[in-house]
Formats: sequence, C-alpha cells, structure tokens
Amino acid sequence: MPTISKNNKLITIINIFIVEPTNQQQLLDLLARATETSARHAKGFVSASLHRGLDGTKVTMYAQWQSADDYQAMRKIPTPYLEESLSMARFEPGMYEVYETF
Repeated sequence: MPTISKNNKLITIINIFIVEPTNQQQLLDLLARATETSARHAKGFVSASLHRGLDGTKVTMYAQWQSADDYQAMRKIPTPYLEESLSMARFEPGMYEVYETF
C-alpha cells in the first residue's frame, strides 16, 4: 500500500498518459497487466496505484520505488504490455520526492 510521507525517502513516479477516451479502458488494462506481471516483481518496487481520469482522456499511475536506480533498471526490462500501452497514449513521466504532507 502507498505510504505518503516525507520521512520514508522513497522515489515517487507519477506517470500521466494522455489517451483517446475510446482507448482509456484498454490502456488501464494493459498498465495493470504490465504492473502485475513485471514491475511489481522488480527489485525496489514498493507500490503502484492506477487512476482513471473522469473525462476519459487521462490515466495516471502513482508508483513508489526504493530508489531511482531500481526504477530505471525495471524500465530496461522489455514488457509487451507496456510497449503496447505506449503505442496508444502520449506519456508524460515524472520522478518526485515527497516535500510535505498536510
């Protein structure tokens, strides 16, 4: 489960996918499969949450990793579901650390 705290020193990955509304569900399914079959088993994986945009044009994945190196190593592993996901959506990646919680 995700734990959002400035004291946990995890790397937060927030990936935003821009997608046609007709492809949103397929993208969600592909990202769920990619996470279930590959990412969640990689070294350093902590948690991931998929979010569906209510207007149908966005899917956001919030993931936590032990380190940026662990995340980058996972990205180098070929994952068919992820490759297919990237073919149907524009991908805006971001790497963050928690600054503060309220």
